[in-house]
Amino acid sequence: MTVLPDDGLSLAAEFPDATHEQWQRLVAGVLRKSGKEVSDDAAEDALSTTLEDGLRARPLYSALDSAPDPGLPGFAPFTRGGRAEGNTLGGWDVRQRHTVADNGAVLADLENGVASLWLAVGAGGFPVSSLGPVLDGVYLDLAPVVLEAGREVEPAARELLRLYEERGVARDVARGNLGADPLGHEARTGDDGFDFAPVAALARLCADEYPGLRALTVDALPYHEAGGSAAQELGSSLATGVAYLRELTGAGLSVEQAAAQLEFRYAATADQFLTIAKLRAARRLWARVAEVCGAPGGQVQHAVTSPVMMSRRDPWVNMLRATVATLAAGVGGAESVTVLPFDHALGLPDAFARRIARNTSTILVEESHLARVIDPAGGSWYVERLTDELAHAGWEFFQRIEREGGQAAALRSGRVGEELAATWAARSAKLAKRREPVTGVSEFPHLAERLVAREPAPEPPSGGLPRVRRDEAYENLRARSDAHLAATDTRPRIFLAALGPAAAHTARLTFASNLFQAGGIEPVTEGAFEDSGATEACLCSSDALYEEQAAEVTASLKSAGAAQVFLAGRPGQYSGVDAYVFAGCDAVAVLSATLDRMGVS
Repeated sequence: MTVLPDDGLSLAAEFPDATHEQWQRLVAGVLRKSGKEVSDDAAEDALSTTLEDGLRARPLYSALDSAPDPGLPGFAPFTRGGRAEGNTLGGWDVRQRHTVADNGAVLADLENGVASLWLAVGAGGFPVSSLGPVLDGVYLDLAPVVLEAGREVEPAARELLRLYEERGVARDVARGNLGADPLGHEARTGDDGFDFAPVAALARLCADEYPGLRALTVDALPYHEAGGSAAQELGSSLATGVAYLRELTGAGLSVEQAAAQLEFRYAATADQFLTIAKLRAARRLWARVAEVCGAPGGQVQHAVTSPVMMSRRDPWVNMLRATVATLAAGVGGAESVTVLPFDHALGLPDAFARRIARNTSTILVEESHLARVIDPAGGSWYVERLTDELAHAGWEFFQRIEREGGQAAALRSGRVGEELAATWAARSAKLAKRREPVTGVSEFPHLAERLVAREPAPEPPSGGLPRVRRDEAYENLRARSDAHLAATDTRPRIFLAALGPAAAHTARLTFASNLFQAGGIEPVTEGAFEDSGATEACLCSSDALYEEQAAEVTASLKSAGAAQVFLAGRPGQYSGVDAYVFAGCDAVAVLSATLDRMGVS
């Protein structure tokens, strides 16, 4: 028997170690009670979760789940961080985005915790001529500025450089990014006529005279916002970065100079472990590219909370999503983080929303001390294995793009768009079946909520890859219900017929109520069907009571005028029942057809 040191924590030392096989047998026993006859590895597989990109999250990880040595922060392969000190010296750079010429909002952000500015200029933002007034009162030697100007990158960059000169900012003090991203612009707009020569000239200027400025952004958000997976986002960013290295070195910059001009932008989602693994994998993959090219391998990362996950209904929940995403971005090692305000999907954020956005990072850094530890997820068997698997999936997608001729060719051939669309179609099916729940939208909707109104934001660039949202299908259903309410003063209704005692019907009554409200259909649970104002009904109870009462109650409801009778439960042979609603059914299809029958257009 192994003798353990007397550390005061040896209470279990007398007991033999449990084995993986013993755990699997216990799992099999539990699954057997639910009707699944599995054993050994099959028992573990039954509890695994299938992710995008062919990945699987298993229920248990151990030291047997090997992954490559992640190294140390600041050293190849940079999995654990691009800098040796990580974010421990002051937390990550809190970078907030502005799309309108509002100097007051810019100053308020900088005075209350924001460290750098991300300014949308030109199409989708404010005019280049407004850049000076927007930055009036901003200490440009202290606050880095990152531009997003699309085709107008050259005049926007020249105007920013002019402001540096006019305000006496020394060239070696200026910090930020001029935001040139020709391929990102093409992905957004479909415009393939972007001349790279001015971009190369800006990169040369930054390399020679502005050591703290970068000229290019490798923005992976267009691929994320088009419905892409984490691996597709990684592969597209690698292909874009490689394309820029080729262009810059072809214009006369050294590989080291070219690599130093790039900053990578990724989405951070409420799937915290996938976000952590994605940022870690991105650094590892870029280190491999840099190694092959003979350049330093560090990758500078800017993480942005995902616009795809932001809901328009119950938008307050977006605060929680953004908090988890920001935590994941910080733990994943991003140098800069942008928290989109909770009302981002509704239009221009108000002062309260901007305040909550910037304070999200402040709380995580200053009160939760999240930045005090470099790569706190490192060493987790799950995170290390997920990072490795995601890195391989991202590299495979990158190689497919390169075989297509590179990112530009893959965009123009439609290959990238097709792959992203296929991924989004698969995810949309999960959303429709509520396998991927959206709190406040597909789960626990609040029909009586007051819609949040905001001033419209500038129309973002379009014409290329689409922009998708998780709430799309349900938002369309709710909009139909709202229009019906405005026209008739009532929402479409459904009568929920609860059979038997509360213990028998509560679970399925709650399920059905949530499901129909997700489509804007108001459930009525009190009184008789004739008094409910509904045209359809749904039975809610236990399987045993369905056997006894379903046929009789269904006949009674139809004789009272019910045009359609649902049953909450798995499909069975119940006389008169027209359709079934159950966990895993296509909720969007059910709700859309129901609104059609109710005449809600």
